[in-house]
Order: sequence, then structure tokens, then C-alpha cells
Amino acid sequence: MIVRLTSEHRDGARAARRLRARAAAFLAALGRDDAELSILLVTDRRIRALNREWRDKDQATDVLSFPISEPPGAGALLGDVVISLDTAARRARSEGRRVGAELDRYLAHGILHLLGYDHERPADARAMAEKEAELARAEGLVGAALREGRREGRAGRAKDRWTRSPTSISTPSRSGSTARGSRARTSRAGSRT
Repeated sequence: MIVRLTSEHRDGARAARRLRARAAAFLAALGRDDAELSILLVTDRRIRALNREWRDKDQATDVLSFPISEPPGAGALLGDVVISLDTAARRARSEGRRVGAELDRYLAHGILHLLGYDHERPADARAMAEKEAELARAEGLVGAALREGRREGRAGRAKDRWTRSPTSISTPSRSGSTARGSRARTSRAGSRT
């Protein structure tokens, strides 16, 4: 197993060490000892630029996944996970979690996307939420979105149905294929360790 981690965030050294260890544990738990993964820890400004370029969304987000294989997870080279440390710190503070626990949620979410999980349909969202919670040992991003959807349904503001999570997706390139070559665009281009 190979986990490459680069931090572009000035305060990211400690988080980077933790993420590398957690990624190895998550991959082992998923039975992917053969996997190669790249993780990039960034600022909100950097993830906003990537989100704008790859998803046409001009806003910061928590995590982006760039699978290398088609279908995702088909080979040993999984792809890239990009995580915003700024978003993790802000959300952890507002929701009363440790930053490390918040980063675990993002990492689990990103890795699962690289393995082909998604949250587009209700059954897929439930399966992904279960796997996120298993890896992070806490409610994941999709689980939180599902819980919020159920809460809104009971409150009468909306039907009790699945609404797509605003979190990241496996990010396709503009040509429609997966983001091959994103490793050079994210992890290695202009990165600092």
C-alpha cells in the first residue's frame, strides 16, 4: 500500500501525519492493501479553485475525489483526495468535534468515492453512509445528510426523501471520463510538503 500525502496548508503538518496513518488504516479495513492513493491537504482558496475548475462550482467545499481508473476502484491506482483543512477546522468548531475526527469523515468520504461508492440514489447513499460510519467510527458526511433529510421530513418542511448531498462527488473531467492525470494537476503541481 502506498499513501502519498502533500500539504499546501501552512498549518497542515500535524494533520498530514494523521491523515496518512488514517488512510492506511481505512484502506486496510477495506481490503485494499494493494492500493495507491494520493492525498492533498489545502486551504479553502485552493479547494475553491479546484471545485470551480472541475465541478463548475465557485465555492469552497470539504473534500474532492479524483478517481484514476474507470470504473473507480478497478485497479491499484485509486486516485487523489483533496481535503480543505480550513473547512474541517471551521466545521469541527461549529459542530463540537475535534478537527482530527472531521478530517476522518472527509477522508473516508473521499476514499469511498475513489472505490466507486456514490450517494446519488437513496440505496447507494445508505450503503455509503454505513461504510463511512464504519471507517470513521462516527457519522459520516452522507449519514449526516440522510439524518438531516429525515429531520426535515418529520418537521413537515419537506417530504421524507433523499436529497443529494452537497458534498463532493467523484469528479469527472469535462470530457466525461474520470479525471485521469489529476494527480499532476493537484498533488504534484506547485505543492509543498
